[in-house]
Amino acid sequence: MLLLFGLITRPRELPGRTATCQHCGQFVHHHLEERTTKLTLFFVPVLTTSRRLTTVCSNCGYSSTSKAPRNSRPLTPGQ
Repeated sequence: MLLLFGLITRPRELPGRTATCQHCGQFVHHHLEERTTKLTLFFVPVLTTSRRLTTVCSNCGYSSTSKAPRNSRPLTPGQ
């Protein structure tokens, strides 16, 4: 019996927000990206193994990464 399994990481752009940058101190727009890593079985995503949120300052390019809460529901645009 042959089983094909693996991991896939997919980025997803989310609506950003305006905030003060921790690095440059400017009040500018920050881009928000969610990266999810999923376990695949026969190239079909079966289980989400990790979620990370990355915030990037549009002024200086400083980025900060944080883990998404474990029991939170998936983020959808417009929330």
